[in-house]
Amino acid sequence: MIIEHPKERATLKKGINKVGFFCLAFGAMIGVGWVTAMGPWLKAAGPIGASIGFAVGGTLMLFIGFCYAEVTAMLPVSGGEVAYAYKAYNTSKSFIVGWSLAFGYISVSAFEAISIGKITSYLFPAIDRWPLYSINGDTIFGSHLLLALVFVSIITWINYVGVQGSMRFQVYLTIAFLIIVITVVIASFYKSDINNLKPYFVATEEVGVLGGILAVFATVPFWLVGFDTIPQGAEEAKSSVSPRTIGLLIIISIVTAVLFYILLIMSTSMIGNWQSLLDAELLTAKAFELAFGSQLIVDGILVAILIGLLTSWNGFFLAGSRVLFAMGRGRIIAPALGKAHAKYKTPYNAVLFSGIITLIASFLGRGAMIAFVDVGSFCIAAAFLGVSFSFLELRKSFPNQHRPYLTPGGKVTGYISIFGSIIILLAITLPGSPAALVWPLEWMILLSLSVLGIVFWVISKKSRATTTKEERDYLILEKFK
Repeated sequence: MIIEHPKERATLKKGINKVGFFCLAFGAMIGVGWVTAMGPWLKAAGPIGASIGFAVGGTLMLFIGFCYAEVTAMLPVSGGEVAYAYKAYNTSKSFIVGWSLAFGYISVSAFEAISIGKITSYLFPAIDRWPLYSINGDTIFGSHLLLALVFVSIITWINYVGVQGSMRFQVYLTIAFLIIVITVVIASFYKSDINNLKPYFVATEEVGVLGGILAVFATVPFWLVGFDTIPQGAEEAKSSVSPRTIGLLIIISIVTAVLFYILLIMSTSMIGNWQSLLDAELLTAKAFELAFGSQLIVDGILVAILIGLLTSWNGFFLAGSRVLFAMGRGRIIAPALGKAHAKYKTPYNAVLFSGIITLIASFLGRGAMIAFVDVGSFCIAAAFLGVSFSFLELRKSFPNQHRPYLTPGGKVTGYISIFGSIIILLAITLPGSPAALVWPLEWMILLSLSVLGIVFWVISKKSRATTTKEERDYLILEKFK
């Protein structure tokens, strides 16, 4: 069938190789939690308890990852979840998934933007200059906003001029991160004592051993969000990367990230008395400082934190812009967001839009942005549920479509993935959960986001009405329709 409107489908340049995909996902997952959240993990469950919590939570995420792997290999197009929901269901469900993802990714991007000043101040305390105002107990410094402006400009420019540059940035930083962390962990072997792990578990009168493990387990999905950046870039894979390989890299990235977190929990706990450090702001850095008496090692860890922040930021920024691009190209929202740059073959309008929103949101400061990130985590978890349902529906409605990667366990894995996604959503919504949304602020943000989504859906009606189903099938799915 010859499509008359639109005349052509915007295409993106193929520039991501196997290493790039792995670094995109792993770099997005590592972030800074291995330092900033180490204290709460150990305080809640102890070294072995926290490790068990991560192992169980990681296994749950692996089932979700299996579903992602199959549908990503089946439909390797930009926007990932947007395309899966569209093919499995319809335009409205595709919009809900895309809207949720875009908010989730961009909120993380904005949080990283304002965090750059905070992390840099650990290395250079004198950088805290020109206090301007305070939001939710967090002072916003002019120097931090200036740093945010500089790095937002850099991240936006890198993604504007080509995915190859973005991937080089991601790969080089991820390799540097791994070199630093591996060096620190190897050094820790010379100071480690397995007896320092005691007590292996933490139990209080209010919460027993199991309760502590569950407290860590409930937060694991948020530390492992990032493997889902791979589907967003699937359309930009080099010809040397097969769809099956893309699916396998999703699984590999999850397993690697889980092992990374467990390794850091164990090595940090074994180099000293971890119980005496529970109130330290950056427990990991403090533990190594006391064990080695070396500021150089501490500075190395702080540099690794900064790198982890940048790899996470770049990964989620790329993912968010691709979601917007996919919805724009499919005429689900404003078509302007679905345009590709004539020279660079990048989703330039979506990149610029993401950059502008990131910069504006960074003025809210860390205190306010934490609330947006928490709500964004809910949105991304909702997308996990959407992909799990899409996986089963695609198995049912398109049983004969070519699947380069087949999920082990078949539909059973899909049902486990749905169960796991619901568990994650309950952990975010049930009062008393360590990961629960805060009332009333975060619930009001979620409500406002829902209302804004409805408004956006209504004002985009014209774009959808002027595009037939056959045209939209081609725009979103191309040859995989």
